[in-house]
Amino acid sequence: MNTNPPRPTAAIPGRGASTNPPNRFERLHLEPDPDATDLLPEERPNPRTEFYFDASESILTRNDSPDIPFTHGLNPYRGCEHGCAYCFARPYHEYLGWSSGLDFETKIMVKLRAPELLRRELSSPRWEPEGIAMSGVTDCYQPCERHFRVTRRCLEVCAEFRQPISIITKNALVTRDRDVLAELAPHDCTAVYISITTLDADLAGKLEPRASRPTARLRAIRELTAAGIPVGVMTAPLIPGLNDHEMPAILAAAAEAGATRAGYVVLRLPHAVKEIFQRWLDEHAPTKKDRILSRVREIRGGKLNVSEWGARMKGEGIFAEQIAALFAVAARRAGLNQDRRPLSTTHFRRPGGQQLTLL
Repeated sequence: MNTNPPRPTAAIPGRGASTNPPNRFERLHLEPDPDATDLLPEERPNPRTEFYFDASESILTRNDSPDIPFTHGLNPYRGCEHGCAYCFARPYHEYLGWSSGLDFETKIMVKLRAPELLRRELSSPRWEPEGIAMSGVTDCYQPCERHFRVTRRCLEVCAEFRQPISIITKNALVTRDRDVLAELAPHDCTAVYISITTLDADLAGKLEPRASRPTARLRAIRELTAAGIPVGVMTAPLIPGLNDHEMPAILAAAAEAGATRAGYVVLRLPHAVKEIFQRWLDEHAPTKKDRILSRVREIRGGKLNVSEWGARMKGEGIFAEQIAALFAVAARRAGLNQDRRPLSTTHFRRPGGQQLTLL
C-alpha cells in the first residue's frame, strides 16, 4: 500500500482541472504515474480531447425543481470543452464511468441524432407546447459545435415548429446562428442569455480557459441585439471573494451592449467539484483561497455546498442577502429586468400535420 502523500499538481494550460478525482460510484481509481513515458495519449498529464457518439433515444429532459425556471431541457453534448473549474455539471460525468475532473472536459459525448430526436418529440401528439431551455447542464456552444453543428440543427427544427427555446452560453459562437434565432424572435420564441463571470480577461482565461473572453461575449450581446434577438446576461457563478465585487460593472457593461434581462447564481460545489475548485485556487489564487472558502461557507450554512431547493442557487444568511440586494440595485441602475416577457407558444405549429388512419 502506498502511504506517500499525493504529489502537488500544476495547472495545465487550457484546462480548468489538473487531475481526475475518483468517481464516487466506482470502487477502483486509476492514478497514472506522472513520471511514466509510455502513457497513452488520454492518460498523459495534458490529455487531448476525445469525442464519442451518444446513442440516446430521447433528447428532452424534464425536471420539477421549483428553483429552476424551466421544465424541459435540451443538451446536445455531455461534458464541456470550456473547462470551467467551478462547473456544477462536472459530477454528471461520473454516471458515464468517468471523472468530474479532466475527463469532463476531454471526453465529450456528442448527440449527433439530437435534431432528429427533437423533431420526433415535437411532432408527437403528446407534446404540449412549452418552452425548452438549451444548455441547462453543459454549454451548447462549446468549441466542438463549430464542427458538429448539432445546436444549429436543433435550432432549425425549432424555427420550423416555432418552438420557443431559450439559450444560455458563454461562447460568442452563438452569433453564428443569429439568422435562425432571428426567425424565432418575432414570435417571442427565443431569448439568449450570455454568461459573464468577470470582465478581467486574465482571470477569465484561468477560470474558464476555453470559453470566449469577456470582450467577445459583450460583442455577442451587441450583435444579437442588433439582429432583434432578446438578450440577457447571467452573472454566474458569483464567487464570494473572487468576482462578486464585479457584479455592478458586469451588469452595466451588458446593459450598454444591449442586454435587457439579468440573473445570477452563487457558486455551487457539489461532490468532486469541491476538490477541483480548491485545487484551482491552490494553482491560481492561493492567497485568496481561505477568504473565498470562508465566504462560501458563510452562505452555505458552514458547508461548501448544500443541495436543498431554494438555498442552492442563491445561498442563505446575511452575506447572501447582501449579494441579492447588490444585484437588485445594480440591475435597476442598469435598466435591466424592466420587461421580462415569457416565451410564447402561441405560434407553435406542426409542419404538415399528421394524416389519420382510415379504418
